[in-house]
Amino acid sequence: MAEEAVLKTKEEQASSLLSAEKGAEKGIKLEKSINLFSGITIIVGSIIGSGIFVSPTGVLKGTGSVGLSLLVWVLCGVFSLFGAYCYAELGTMITRSGSDYAYVFEAFGPFYAFLRMWVECTVIKPTLTAIQGLTFAQYIVEPIFSGCEKPATAIKLLAISCIILLTVANCISVKLSARIQDASTVAKTLALVVIIITGLVRLGQGYTLNFNDSFSKSIDEDINVTTIALSFYSGLFAYIGWNYLNTVMEEFQNPEKNLPRAIFIAVISCTVLYTLTIVAYFTTVSPEEMMSSSAVAVTFANKLYQPVAWLMPIFVAISCAGGMNGNLLTTSRIYFVSAREGHLPQIMAGVSTRFITPMPSVILMGILSCIYTLVGDIFTLINYTSFIQWFVIGLSVAALIYFRKQRPDAPRPLKISLFWPICYLIMTVFICAVPLMTAPQEVGMGLLIVCTGIPVYIIFVKWQPKQLIRFTVKFTKFFQKILIIYPDTNKLD
Repeated sequence: MAEEAVLKTKEEQASSLLSAEKGAEKGIKLEKSINLFSGITIIVGSIIGSGIFVSPTGVLKGTGSVGLSLLVWVLCGVFSLFGAYCYAELGTMITRSGSDYAYVFEAFGPFYAFLRMWVECTVIKPTLTAIQGLTFAQYIVEPIFSGCEKPATAIKLLAISCIILLTVANCISVKLSARIQDASTVAKTLALVVIIITGLVRLGQGYTLNFNDSFSKSIDEDINVTTIALSFYSGLFAYIGWNYLNTVMEEFQNPEKNLPRAIFIAVISCTVLYTLTIVAYFTTVSPEEMMSSSAVAVTFANKLYQPVAWLMPIFVAISCAGGMNGNLLTTSRIYFVSAREGHLPQIMAGVSTRFITPMPSVILMGILSCIYTLVGDIFTLINYTSFIQWFVIGLSVAALIYFRKQRPDAPRPLKISLFWPICYLIMTVFICAVPLMTAPQEVGMGLLIVCTGIPVYIIFVKWQPKQLIRFTVKFTKFFQKILIIYPDTNKLD
């Protein structure tokens, strides 16, 4: 009798989203609203955050010289392109949304996919969005509070307000969120182009002092193999975002052709923009000034763009807003796909019948981001989980090799040479080994955060007590009526 009761409640849970005022007969699914240009801006807008404007000092600190730091920026871009090339095959072979989550799920099973989703969606992405929100608020008020201390409470309220506005935009229209991403990416790219053109002009005028003997040590730091390795870690962190388009594959138009195009155009463009921007900075800002500056682009603008230097903080704020929007757009799809697989409450797999957006998933991402905005030292959480980020990306690339052996006849619109994933995995081992040697405590804390997902998986996914199922059914039905949503009916192979 007890087993029958559990089965009955599971059936109730499965049918809890089977009625809606609209779409009950024809079904409903997310529309393919993202074109090639928007796909490129999702990647570029996610990669180019506030870091290149605010503090591109990690690479310089680790290398100790202008020339070596520029070389590291280029190599990090090439490495990211290797990974993106691998993800192009994975994305055209497995056309479901979710990126890493979907690939780990297909290759290694639901348990490891759940742990990936757990740390990504409960810590990494909401925390990163909160940091971007706080940075946005700091720089949007810079022209008002120039030279004065900014009120902390006002900064947090402004950050939360921006997150809420972007959450609403992502709830009501995928096209609107894509247009926001397009606009912010164009704005931040134009800002970098202005910096680059200024730098090239100054190079032509002979401002090359910082490039003389550029590979000799130019800052007073203890430089060794370990610090150079850490400089790669800092550089690669600035390129994070090249895999974000894979999270929205089900809404991307003609992914078989457009995904490789978007990835190559975006990653190569970011590599060129990053490298030339750093060159431009060094035409005006010395290595010592760069190390001490709280915002290198603002320092650069204050030296050259008076009396319109106040515009640079605005561009930094726009860059942060674009990063937040990109996180809300892409991470909500991981919640969405996870709920379809039973790893989150079924309500998260709901689609608004009016707006055709994954509204519950977007709202959850917005709420978590606002909560982290109010927390104290959230930067520590990013440090703890960076190792996990690279490890799972490496695991996804390993899945490509696994699929070649286990699914040799699977349709592959793009089939790359195994040379690329093997090279990427070798470099990933190096990247993961660096923090193990230099910051084992942070790696241990990151693994501990991942392990907190194990009891959650056992209780809420595998066991599912009948009382929990009944509560979930009531919870789902209540919010279905509030949000007017219907389950996604898109069937994937």
